[in-house]
Amino acid sequence: MPAMTAPVSLYSRQDAARILRVPEKQIAAWQRAGLIPAASNKFSIRDLAGMRSLRDLREQRLSVRSIRSSVEAMQRIAGMEDPLREAAHVSRGARLVFRHSGALLDPLTQQLAFDFDAPPRRELSLLKREPPREQVLRDQAQAQEIFQRAVQLEEKPETLAEAAALYLQVLELCPRHAPASINLGTILYNDRRYTEAEKRYRTAAEIDPDYALAFFDLGNVLDELRRLPEAIAAYTRAIQLVPQYADAHYNLALAYERTGERRRALRHWLCYVRLDPVGPWATHARMQARRTLATERLSIVTRGGKLA
Repeated sequence: MPAMTAPVSLYSRQDAARILRVPEKQIAAWQRAGLIPAASNKFSIRDLAGMRSLRDLREQRLSVRSIRSSVEAMQRIAGMEDPLREAAHVSRGARLVFRHSGALLDPLTQQLAFDFDAPPRRELSLLKREPPREQVLRDQAQAQEIFQRAVQLEEKPETLAEAAALYLQVLELCPRHAPASINLGTILYNDRRYTEAEKRYRTAAEIDPDYALAFFDLGNVLDELRRLPEAIAAYTRAIQLVPQYADAHYNLALAYERTGERRRALRHWLCYVRLDPVGPWATHARMQARRTLATERLSIVTRGGKLA
């Protein structure tokens, strides 16, 4: 983004849909729900960052209505203008909860749960070495404040280095902060420091084995490193966690194409088109599927008159 007095870049709804790889109708739904500005069809970098969070929640199967209810409740309880940007959030089933003042808060029920109340299978080996509870809470609260500053700095190219330094601070305070590891990995990825980015994405995946975005980003960096079998495994894991993950289907199809496995790619081209039928990416997926069907001698199996 240009510095000083240069005009702020604005993006049309079509541009935003292409950048985020979501249907334009999804952006319209977010506008109707009041989750993003509805006054115009021009969006700033800040708006795109908010829509990226909404896209990730969509991929975790949270409905627009559920997100809106949680956001409105958080606004009332914590006095926040934009909870999706001012507080880290995670999904718990069909609900959205926020990390706030060192605790997990469900704004709809106003119930609190400490972050270190993780499933025993993931934390049991660390129990004896944990610092006192009060210190954990202080570290988490401080880490969250630093994380939010880093997210804001990440929006401008000239402050990316500062954002990366802050994410490292977060990880020093809370080594199991998966979002900080992901965001730091993305900065490294965009800087073409792929080996370092891979380590950050793997760390996030180890911290939270159910974090689909971590496996998706890991697949992207492995693809760049030309380690296609590993990339395919990572994309496949992301889809296992979130079967409706359209971008993962698209990238997995590309990876299969590069390994010459066109029949396997076909399935994921078709999945992508079903999940995201509008836009240039869907057009490309349809074209690839048609080419495969035209050149491969596929056995067409039907059940009850439907393509199996």
